[in-house]
Amino acid sequence: MKIAVFCGSSQGNHDRFAQSARELGRYFASQGVDLVYGGGKVGLMGEVADAVLAGGGRVYGVIPESLRDRELAHQGLTELTVVTGMHERKAMMAAQADAFVAMPGGPGTMDELFEAWTWAQLGYHDKPCAIYNAFGYYDQLLYFLNTMVDSGFMKPHHRQMLVVEDQPESLLQALMRYQPPERKWS
Repeated sequence: MKIAVFCGSSQGNHDRFAQSARELGRYFASQGVDLVYGGGKVGLMGEVADAVLAGGGRVYGVIPESLRDRELAHQGLTELTVVTGMHERKAMMAAQADAFVAMPGGPGTMDELFEAWTWAQLGYHDKPCAIYNAFGYYDQLLYFLNTMVDSGFMKPHHRQMLVVEDQPESLLQALMRYQPPERKWS
């Protein structure tokens, strides 16, 4: 299984975020899960990639040439693909991955998660989308997503298709047993 992880190119302001990235990477490697990610060596991206590699796992990075040229590319990956821009990066990651997981991150992480989840909702793929809610990072977002349901802008079964877990073991188990709901426009 290949899992795309979306996360920050920053460490955040507390070591617990880097710790959770390392824990997830180590667990993926121990379970034979390959990592697909943005190809960076910095922030949580670098932490999760290094942990998978240290555990003997395979890591596939996809990075736009403008970021590679700023010396942000991780040079020790199983494979690093350089693309022209962010749209191509997201499409390539989506094509390679069997599932998508968002860890703590900023607007780029949100963009990647919401695009993958929207594609699933519209039926462009049947792959699970998940939030690894380490240390409650996404609690406020989850509250807002429930507000979308309560306000009639999202059907409950589409909200439920977003897997939310706070431990690597339960996250992987939930991804493995995921069943997509009915299509939005079917």
